[in-house]
Amino acid sequence: MIGPNRPQWYRRHLLGVAAAAGAGVITGCSPQAAPGGAGHTPAAGHADGSNATARENARPGDRDWRLRRLGADRAVEGYADRVSVLPGEAFHLHVSTTAAAFRAEAFRMGWYGGAGARKVWQSPRVTGARRSVPGPAGATRTVTAGWQPSLRVPTAGWPEGAYLIRLTADGGAQRYVPLVVRSARTDGKLVLLHATATWQAYNTWGGHSLYQGPGGKADYSNRSLAVSCDRPFDGDGAKLFLTYERPVVALAERLGLPVAYVTGMDVDREPGLLRGARAVVSLGHDEYWSPAMRERVTAARDAGTNVAFLGANACFRRIRLEAADSGDRRLVVCYKTDWQRDPLYGKDDAAVTADWREPPDARPESSLTGVLYESNPTSAAYVVADPGHWVFAGTGVRRGTRFANLVGTEYDRVNSGPLTPRPIHIVAHSRLVCRGVRTFSDSAYYTTPGGAGVFATGTMRWVESMTGNGAHGIARHTARFTGRVTANVLRVFAAGPAGTPHPAQDNLADFHPFDGDPTWARKDLW
Repeated sequence: MIGPNRPQWYRRHLLGVAAAAGAGVITGCSPQAAPGGAGHTPAAGHADGSNATARENARPGDRDWRLRRLGADRAVEGYADRVSVLPGEAFHLHVSTTAAAFRAEAFRMGWYGGAGARKVWQSPRVTGARRSVPGPAGATRTVTAGWQPSLRVPTAGWPEGAYLIRLTADGGAQRYVPLVVRSARTDGKLVLLHATATWQAYNTWGGHSLYQGPGGKADYSNRSLAVSCDRPFDGDGAKLFLTYERPVVALAERLGLPVAYVTGMDVDREPGLLRGARAVVSLGHDEYWSPAMRERVTAARDAGTNVAFLGANACFRRIRLEAADSGDRRLVVCYKTDWQRDPLYGKDDAAVTADWREPPDARPESSLTGVLYESNPTSAAYVVADPGHWVFAGTGVRRGTRFANLVGTEYDRVNSGPLTPRPIHIVAHSRLVCRGVRTFSDSAYYTTPGGAGVFATGTMRWVESMTGNGAHGIARHTARFTGRVTANVLRVFAAGPAGTPHPAQDNLADFHPFDGDPTWARKDLW
């Protein structure tokens, strides 16, 4: 995201020229209709012929998984000492509450006949205590809670998946703690990639994030340069997961696809984790990537693994994951515009934490995503450019069909630079105005010599729109559209290398994109 810390590229090319409950996705996606044909069976690609996802979702769900009442600030809050665990691995919850005691419940998120979750565990009543909020420490201004553990949580019998731990204090105040029970192997599966580093980058608990200090968005100079996983999340505890990830979890499980669950931190840690995966799905806000994450997703793509980017601004910041006293990869380091202060500058420039497109080792994200992040904020109509493309199958759209406010608040577009993968097919081309600049957002699909297909929506509101809750003035029928397109992509990508049955038909020249500069100056394109 570009806030007060606008990157060098943005200042040069944009400001210099001109002076982001499943109901919609549920109703919009029929599991029987797919671009792969009526005979396509998603589970058939699983190595052992089984489909644990479908079996799990046949179990009764629990509709009472949402928070009923937040209560007062700091009434109850907590964090887990692990971002992800393997099934059967225990973890600790660290909880602070102003109440005498609290309880914890673990919900596995999914479809479950529309319930959205299944409760797999609950704690007894645990004695509570109010913990302190430490100030920022060191030159990186890192806030670490450092609380003693409140209880040990076993995960025996918990299936792989995305979980929300609901904390409920005496008196009724509630917060979430997110956790992923990760997949040890991903071969033959559709991999949902949870953006845990991005969650922490935006987390303002303790007054500091990678964007701001205690003074809010205007306090950029006092931001953290490294943020800790050893602290609660702000707000309800899981706002980025709920907004940008949960709708895809529900859809993938409703479709009965064989799904694997991993975090970006898992990909960073385990070199062979993506080996044999059918597809990797980057969810709605996946901004912060380490070099190892990018290299391993790129290698998977080159080996024929499909990749979907269901948001915008993906793979924009280069980070480093460092150990803390609490364990490995508990610090997310990103100096951003202060990259010359990074201790690795001049020693290991490929690891310096700047924007991926900026020095000292510039590698724009478009070489992987196919699209280039441009700016924010904006709100514009999404406009279909090629209604015959397979991603739009069953949607009934025509050329020029518009979906109001679907583009925003951040957006990507295709450019004509040499790093843009070819052949690339622009399937939606949406004009907009951002910060006084007239430009475009694009949805695009490209294929590789290894057979992989790569699809990018080009808008951060894509996954958020799938709930049909009316946020940002997005109409309910838009949820049916984005749900159906996402279902098409998931089905086709789960079936194997999409470039074989669906090779990209390059149409880049039809849109006359600029390399880097916004297209607003080309009045003939309007």
